Amino acid sequence: MQQGRTESAVKIESMSRYIFTAPGWPKSIIILVLLGLLIEAISWRLSPQYRFFGFFCFIIPGLVALITTRPLITMIGRQMTWNRSALLAVSCTLFSTLITLIGLIALREFLALIFAIALGFIFGIRLLTLVSIADYRMNRVILPALIQSLTGYVGGLFIFPQPFLTLAPILFLLFGTGFAILIWLIDRPLYRAFRIRGLEFLNAFIAHLTDGSRSMEDFFRRIGEEAFVPQVSIFFRREGKQDLIFTIPNVHPGPMGEIGGGNLPAILREQFDEEVMVAHGCATHDFNLVSESEIQKLVDAVNKTRTHLEYTGVACKSTRIIEGTVSLLYQRIGNALLMVSTRSPDKTEDLDFCIGHSILCEGHRMTPHIGFVDAHNCIGDEIASIRPGTKTAHEYFTAACHAFDQWEVMQTSALSVGYAHIPLPYGRTSGIGDIGLQVLIIEVSGQKTAYILLDGNNMASGAREEIRDEVLTMVNEAEIMTTDTHVVNTISGKNPVGLRVPPTALMPYIDDGVIKALEDLSPAKAAGSTASCEGVVIFGSDSIAQLASIVNTILIYVIPISGGMLLLAVVLSVIAYMALS
Repeated sequence: MQQGRTESAVKIESMSRYIFTAPGWPKSIIILVLLGLLIEAISWRLSPQYRFFGFFCFIIPGLVALITTRPLITMIGRQMTWNRSALLAVSCTLFSTLITLIGLIALREFLALIFAIALGFIFGIRLLTLVSIADYRMNRVILPALIQSLTGYVGGLFIFPQPFLTLAPILFLLFGTGFAILIWLIDRPLYRAFRIRGLEFLNAFIAHLTDGSRSMEDFFRRIGEEAFVPQVSIFFRREGKQDLIFTIPNVHPGPMGEIGGGNLPAILREQFDEEVMVAHGCATHDFNLVSESEIQKLVDAVNKTRTHLEYTGVACKSTRIIEGTVSLLYQRIGNALLMVSTRSPDKTEDLDFCIGHSILCEGHRMTPHIGFVDAHNCIGDEIASIRPGTKTAHEYFTAACHAFDQWEVMQTSALSVGYAHIPLPYGRTSGIGDIGLQVLIIEVSGQKTAYILLDGNNMASGAREEIRDEVLTMVNEAEIMTTDTHVVNTISGKNPVGLRVPPTALMPYIDDGVIKALEDLSPAKAAGSTASCEGVVIFGSDSIAQLASIVNTILIYVIPISGGMLLLAVVLSVIAYMALS
């Protein structure tokens, strides 16, 4: 059950794979004309009556639809590209061609009926498509949906005698009604569950992908709920150099792109005067922020802790603990305990909030400032988070408890800190977020520990080991982390660091970052803080699973329901034809 919830969250994120780039409109026009010429060639051989059938009933309607659909959609305040208008026109021309070929080849005496059915069908297809990609309100898209069928109907008046004149409008009504019922059925489940319209949600989803619209956040806010989450930070202060904050929010940087908290690490970093490293805490997609504006609540909560900071210039050496599949690197820094966890080379994905919260509560018997990081650095074949009560969750908790047991016996020494920020020449499509690379090096008693943070969503399997082995030639201990930013996941649910840009290509920049951070080493003081981020609106437990479950159910049943609707419409079309003949 728990795993299913996570997989559902991923399915929502991966819905973007159904979005594709429409081909250029000139290609669509060429295909459209060729389809019309095919009908023209066949009809000329059948009878002089059908001459110019392909031209008047296929080529002209397709071109009219191509030219007029975009302006008509723009007039109602929505966006549609020429390429999409052309793709829709040529797709409907293809459908009408395939249906009409049945009449031309096998049922010539019923050609008027079959062509009328083709016109009714493409009216329904255009209606369904436009309410999905342009405007969910059917009354606003009926005209652009009808334009191709209507033009084809006018052309058909020059080809077919009665009952075509009366039959075609009846079939427009039949198919239009059938597709309207289908649209209602698609909309109804989400409306009953969340009081949101499914096609309006789809409009917002496509608008985000095409023009960066944030209207999806309105839907997420409707299903969201308030949460109270801790955020642990370690403030570093150095004489004559810019201060640094290493912060660990326990909300999730999702769901995708710029929506919600998708770009949480970069936005959070920009809100402070200090340099900021935003590590990944314990949170799944249930803890996605419903909008970017919620990030300010995290900033305000962290800033409130500044008045209670207790700086000290000492720290302890870092130590690594292995517990089952979990590897935990921990280090006492001033009055805070920093822990970075990974299961690499085993799958290292999101940790449920309850696991992290339990670890923090257990550690509070030692210090109020327990910074627990999910390194998020080894993606698996199946994306599934770690849930409470599992063996893996127990391994995380046990490893953390071993670290707590060492708190009193840790030997403190003078603390030195070095930092480097290296922008990377790779974009989001390559799996690299806006921040790029950050390197923090902490030196205690001659031991140098490198905390390397890449702005990305997880790492390809093996990439962490390859990078870490190289870094360990320059320092004594190291861990490689990702921020889990979801701005890299607009097109795909999986786009980890190291997939499109191999670790070998990243290594020169990582080496440069480590070298610069080593050169930047200087005495420092550190102070831990624990902020209570109150009233942060997140997706909420089970909401994302319920949303995904409904969407997936709709996708499963929409094909058989559509088939039934079409069959009924065809049967009624035949009855109407017989009644008018």
